[in-house]
Amino acid sequence: MIIDGHTHVYPDSVAKKAIAGSPADLKRFGDGTVGSLTAVMAASGVDRSVCLGVANTPDRVDNANRFAGSLDPARFVGFGSVHPGLSPEENVASLRAHRLKGAKVHPMFQDLRLDDPRLHATFDAMSGEFAVIIHVGAAGTDPGERCSPAMLADIVRRFPRLDVIACHFGGYRRLDEAIETVIGLPVYVDTSWPPSLGTVEPAKVRAVIEKHGPERVVFASDWPMADPGAEIEVIRGLGLSDSDTDLVLGGNLARLLDLS
Repeated sequence: MIIDGHTHVYPDSVAKKAIAGSPADLKRFGDGTVGSLTAVMAASGVDRSVCLGVANTPDRVDNANRFAGSLDPARFVGFGSVHPGLSPEENVASLRAHRLKGAKVHPMFQDLRLDDPRLHATFDAMSGEFAVIIHVGAAGTDPGERCSPAMLADIVRRFPRLDVIACHFGGYRRLDEAIETVIGLPVYVDTSWPPSLGTVEPAKVRAVIEKHGPERVVFASDWPMADPGAEIEVIRGLGLSDSDTDLVLGGNLARLLDLS
């Protein structure tokens, strides 16, 4: 089973506006709708996609979670949103109400910092029950000082019972820093690197995976900002063993999220 651990879908009525806010230098490989992602999955051989909902304000959290929870569980794994403007109890209650596996945190989009004590209180409440996918590193022209690899490493150490997936190998456009501070810690990292992981030297990617442990690396495209089919081929071309390739492409997420 191939599982894409990082995709973005929106209600049809807002998808066009939503993806228009993504970095302008990145090509789109779909329109952000459920129908578009379904077609891309069929073409690329992806069996399940983790769909990430992110609310930029507290009042939008429950709507984002409701939409994520409405997605067909045979194809999609809904991840909702949390926001430090809500109490930990409110954040967790919304995730439970919509039967979600976890939440996505994106400091730039949500205008927050990973070292915000209010966010840490929600992470504590999520520990042992929900996973969290965290954007780490740069985004567009923002260098990512609000979500640095060092901040992510601190979260991993503070909350050992929290299942964390760090986007972009723990530091988008800050890979050397991530290698020093995140790689090797007890945290999952995803392989998304738009416009393509193929823009990074393959030998370096393989060395990062081997250092971190392939059992804690999950395939992710960041669709619609990258093509899942092309990203799968990049992973398959790294020269990992067949068993390690299978873990990265789906086995690890299936185990972590208890997916059949």
